[in-house]
Amino acid sequence: MTYRLNDIPLSFLFVALLLLILLSAFFSGSETALMTLNRYRLRHLAEEGHAGAQRARRLLERPDRLIGLILLGNNFVNILASSITTIIALRLGGEALLAAAAGVLTFVILIFAEVAPKTLAALHPEKLAFPAAFVYEPLLRLLLPLVWVVNTISNGLLRWFGVSQEEAKGHILSREELRTVVMEAGAMIPERHQSMLLSILDLEKITVEDILIPRHEVDGIDLNDPLDEIIDELRASPYSRLPVYEGSIDNIIGVLRQRDATQALLEGKLTKERIRKICRPPYFVPEGTPLTRQLLNFQHEKRRFALVVDEYGDILGIVTLADLLEQIVGEFTTDPSSELPFLYPQEDGSYLVDGSANVRDLARTLDWPLPTDGPKTLNGLILEYLETIPEPGTSLKLAGFPVEILQCAGNAVKTVRVFPTSPKAAGRPPNET
Repeated sequence: MTYRLNDIPLSFLFVALLLLILLSAFFSGSETALMTLNRYRLRHLAEEGHAGAQRARRLLERPDRLIGLILLGNNFVNILASSITTIIALRLGGEALLAAAAGVLTFVILIFAEVAPKTLAALHPEKLAFPAAFVYEPLLRLLLPLVWVVNTISNGLLRWFGVSQEEAKGHILSREELRTVVMEAGAMIPERHQSMLLSILDLEKITVEDILIPRHEVDGIDLNDPLDEIIDELRASPYSRLPVYEGSIDNIIGVLRQRDATQALLEGKLTKERIRKICRPPYFVPEGTPLTRQLLNFQHEKRRFALVVDEYGDILGIVTLADLLEQIVGEFTTDPSSELPFLYPQEDGSYLVDGSANVRDLARTLDWPLPTDGPKTLNGLILEYLETIPEPGTSLKLAGFPVEILQCAGNAVKTVRVFPTSPKAAGRPPNET
């Protein structure tokens, strides 16, 4: 008995066509869902034991195989749907209905099997990708020989154009890309935490020279001073560690911890010789050391205090572990040594600023977009901008902020008045948390 296509009921053909369109929608949507999965969230879910995520991760390890499998299925159902549509058109209206049927099928597939499922998958990739992974894994094992043939031919063709599968395996996020991810995290990461994460990313670009306390601002113990003055200075100092030198910081002896000095003072045995004995050896670091490296160096050397030297071995200043951590978490307002002595808010909303103020501290405190890759102090920045030593009363606009020079001393700018235009800077005191 011969069974012809004309003997197949139209109802069966319509049901088959509907099923094929649904399968086409599944292949199209799952392809978009799998390819738009967040790889880092996928890895996290897989490591947490999520079965769908584990299967999806295994499939995405070889995206060429996955795409080959999906396209094989998608093209097969689309071609079969086209053939059934042709049969239905011939049965209902003959050849005159073929063109209209082709147009209707194209429209239906475009809307219901392409645009709609792909849009849904792009908006909610996990909801479709994870269930689809349970279908694709056994299907891939079943059709692996056919997929292998297709991939071999396509990969060979790509190699003619210089494209290799190995190129996709080494893609990692750059620092700037990671910065973008953090900034676009929105409510998932609190603003304060975002700021800290971004600061950590910037540590590699900042050196100890950028954050050091310059030598002329360093509080230390000069053993050439009378012992009474040394004791008074120890009692008045808010710092936990002080450099000890003779005459000049270039003649450094060591670093004195306040608790050691206090213990000797309580015992009544604090003398200059005792200070020499309880001092720790000085720890020197080059000026160009990145903060990421210096943080590890502090940890390895079990130090909190370092003297920064230039290429000739001259001391430029000091840097502490607290200074470094402040680049990540901001100023420690509970520490009396962490006040901002270079910044004095005025009633009119302006600030009086010392010319010796660190450019990076000013930029962070006032939200002032100052260049941080040049001079380290506001005085240096003004001199570089004007290319001359200005007179008091000179006004200029520096990185968008009006600046008025109030006082000069010798060859340096001593005090300036800054008029912040940033709402952040104008709306709160500089030391407010």
